[in-house]
Amino acid sequence: QVLLVESGGGLVQTGGSLRLSCAGSGRTFSSYAMGWFRQAPGKGREFVAVIHWSGSDTYYSDSVKGRFTISRDNAKNTVFLRMNSLKPEDTAVYYCAANVRGGLALRADKDNYWGQGTQVTVTS
Repeated sequence: QVLLVESGGGLVQTGGSLRLSCAGSGRTFSSYAMGWFRQAPGKGREFVAVIHWSGSDTYYSDSVKGRFTISRDNAKNTVFLRMNSLKPEDTAVYYCAANVRGGLALRADKDNYWGQGTQVTVTS
């Protein structure tokens, strides 16, 4: 089992940047594929990005590709989401997710572990 705690959300203007962090507990953090999802008001949870346990592979949704970058530091049990060129439509609660079964399982939300979420608000 892994416990996840997100941080780094906030209020930013259109075109601005934020970096989200997700700190994980447990000695097996490096065994998990890690990812980010988001949920905007009145909408369902949406996949954003995933990173392989080793950090060697990443995958992004089309809506954030080229603007967001996911990375991880297994020595610090932390995964990051760098968000550039933010748009009002990026406004959402961002959730960190972990899945020991890998990136495909994480994207499909098959037995993900979840953090509590962090709010990102982008003003126009």
